[in-house]
Amino acid sequence: MTAVAHINRIGTAVPPHQVHQAFVEYVAGTIADAKRRQVFERMVARAGIERRFSFLEPIRLPDGQFTDRDGFYGLGDWPGTADRMTRYERWAPELAFEAIGTLALSDAERAGITHLVVASCTGFMAPGLDQIIMAGIGLDPGVERTMVGFMGCYAAVNALRVAHHIVRSTPAARVLVVNVELCSLHFQRTDDLERMLSMLLFGDGCAATLVTAEPHGIALRDFRAATIKDTAGSITWRIADQGFDMHLDGEVPGHIGRAIAAELADGAADGLLRGQAPADYDLWAVHAGGRSILDAVEQGFALAPDALAWSRDVLRTFGNMSSATLMFVLAAMLRAADDRDRSGFALAFGPGLAAESFRFTRLAAP
Repeated sequence: MTAVAHINRIGTAVPPHQVHQAFVEYVAGTIADAKRRQVFERMVARAGIERRFSFLEPIRLPDGQFTDRDGFYGLGDWPGTADRMTRYERWAPELAFEAIGTLALSDAERAGITHLVVASCTGFMAPGLDQIIMAGIGLDPGVERTMVGFMGCYAAVNALRVAHHIVRSTPAARVLVVNVELCSLHFQRTDDLERMLSMLLFGDGCAATLVTAEPHGIALRDFRAATIKDTAGSITWRIADQGFDMHLDGEVPGHIGRAIAAELADGAADGLLRGQAPADYDLWAVHAGGRSILDAVEQGFALAPDALAWSRDVLRTFGNMSSATLMFVLAAMLRAADDRDRSGFALAFGPGLAAESFRFTRLAAP
């Protein structure tokens, strides 16, 4: 009988400084045109975000201008890509170690880790983050390592898929999955309103997940991906001279809504829902990419108003942390386990425009 991979535990961590309100006030102060500023402020109010976190501590100068305590985003030229990667190299391991620490692995559990899967799209280094984590937490140097890089928000699903296949092929495997993102290192100085609104979404966070064949937590059932035709330019993430440059088209929610409508109309067994109806799933773990994306999923699948409550709470509390976000949603679901098994559907969107999904069962609390 084929082994079933289970998410046994998820630990999470965010940097120490809240930046959302400071960012909002900074951007509003740069928009000279009153009508454009009103549009921005209206979209802020509708975003459903209250907090985002960063290692950069925002400060207001005596003249009312904003910067951060390190002067990283100063009043002069903003940093180039090399400076941003220097910060990533320093802070990404720090945040990963903190998230792994919240897993509270025993010495025996740590010694038993056989595989390490690391997902990140906000920085690069070599030796890689996987090697730094391995050495930093004292894993066996023979641990098999996999890096899932630069895939964007749906990398959470891809990292779990790797762990799923490892456990299925090697039932004794114990896989540590780490999703770490420092999105705030890539804010851009711009007067383009759409780009400002894109940056409004993103914050930093890390999730560490233990995946084994032990039957408790969340059982991973199967995975499926789909690409929405003619949408390749809707979400892009490119390396530029001043950090990584995100483009998030305002048409993304519409593309998602239309794709969901086509999915429901088709009802094919090889579709994302595997021929099932939305009502067949008790739980929905949807990547909190933004309020409009969550609205598109909720309305498209005609879900109950509280069906995406976990996703909306993560968005409100942390913003969009790229690949770490979905893991925060799943962590909340794990904490809320009740007295019976619940079927679930997980979904994330990213560059392509593509959707990555998996079905799962949240097992009853022990």
